[in-house]
Amino acid sequence: MHQPHTPHVVVVMGVAGTGKTTIGPLLAARLGVPYAEGDDFHPAANIAKMSAGTPLTDDDRWPWLDAIGAWAHGRAGLGGVVSSSALKRSYRDRLRAAAPGLVFVHLTGSRELIEDRMSQRQGHFMPTALLDSQFATLQPLQPDEAGVAVDVAGSPEEITERAVRALRALPGPTR
Repeated sequence: MHQPHTPHVVVVMGVAGTGKTTIGPLLAARLGVPYAEGDDFHPAANIAKMSAGTPLTDDDRWPWLDAIGAWAHGRAGLGGVVSSSALKRSYRDRLRAAAPGLVFVHLTGSRELIEDRMSQRQGHFMPTALLDSQFATLQPLQPDEAGVAVDVAGSPEEITERAVRALRALPGPTR
């Protein structure tokens, strides 16, 4: 008997400038699920720090990750897409602890491409100076983590299509 497909709860992750806030809503629309902007889960103190060019500490990030994890937990079995840099394995582990079925879409690209895109952005609170710290912090998905890496070369539509194809190749969430 054919099992109906249960939608994934997807975290679109990657360093600043990879297009999480562009690809996330497009991916959610393609999958027919709601989108949540990860930055909206940041407490005001975190936004003030980032705006001042100060990298967040892990202690700054835990409440933010817990808030994203709570949202993802609430979407289990229903599907959803949320953006979060999720640069460290420990951050992804914390998200999975709240929502065990999470799947990650890691948007990847060269530092040159990402820096070029960031230099063209308007009104975003992440200065390009923090890009070095983001790349230094990044721990790519490990083989035991549910997820896919998606190259960010090309148009948002091409990137989204790549992500949809990669997600379809993953096993569905277990209940």
